[in-house]
Amino acid sequence: MNIRSLSLALALGTALVATTPHARAQDQDPVLARVDGVEIRLSDLAVADADIGSGLQVTGDARRDALLAYVIDVTILARAAEAKKLGEGPTFAKKLAYARQKALMETMLEDTSKTAATDTEMRKLYDDSVKKVTPEKEVRARHILVETEEKAKEILQKLKAGGDFIALAKENSKDPGAATGGDLGYFTKAQMVPEFAEAAFKLEKGQLSDPVKTQFGWHVIKIEDARDKPVPTFETVKEQIANYLVQKAQTELVLKLRADAKIEKPTPPTPPAVPAPAPAPAPAQKK
Repeated sequence: MNIRSLSLALALGTALVATTPHARAQDQDPVLARVDGVEIRLSDLAVADADIGSGLQVTGDARRDALLAYVIDVTILARAAEAKKLGEGPTFAKKLAYARQKALMETMLEDTSKTAATDTEMRKLYDDSVKKVTPEKEVRARHILVETEEKAKEILQKLKAGGDFIALAKENSKDPGAATGGDLGYFTKAQMVPEFAEAAFKLEKGQLSDPVKTQFGWHVIKIEDARDKPVPTFETVKEQIANYLVQKAQTELVLKLRADAKIEKPTPPTPPAVPAPAPAPAPAQKK
């Protein structure tokens, strides 16, 4: 059973019972339906999932049911085509040859991916990438957004007099984050509009800004914290690294095989020249 089939079996909750080798094989690849005696097994659904699965927007049992219905329809139509001997013409032979080559190509790429994203290679790429990361500053800030400069100055005075920033934000700010006291979380300079970013990154932890005008209105900003942006952990980017290594290995394989292959592209024959239409006779002149 291939990896894709086993993954699908696990996702669908198939029990893998450790009995005899034959029983284990049957348990891992059970018969899900029969069409005129033709068995459709779980592994057939795995093949169908690789073919059309990206277009299915359902999961779990609904996904299995959709795949099973599709494979049943394919089986029914294929048997009907065989009965009409539609598989004996040259067009079908071309399609079959192409499908075989495509399946071989996909199997080759899958085989390459098995050794591309090892833990050692993934960890090495992660460590090398981390060494190249330039530390980037980010701050955590709160803000109160109002319509006018006068209102912003009024709020700033209240804050300097000991007013509670969170309470004033909830009471006055028109920003959607007012409910959380104007908390913007951590952000880098590039993530904010220039006027806001310039003011925020000049402040120290705990400081308040003068009123700042942006396209959204007038802001009063308070810096809660400042730090170097943390590097993502290996676990959080492991899947992205694996995808990159697999794509890299597959691309390199294609380029190598392409370079080693003798590829010829015959020049298509020049189409025969079409004779120019004869000129229309000149109109007769009146005497």
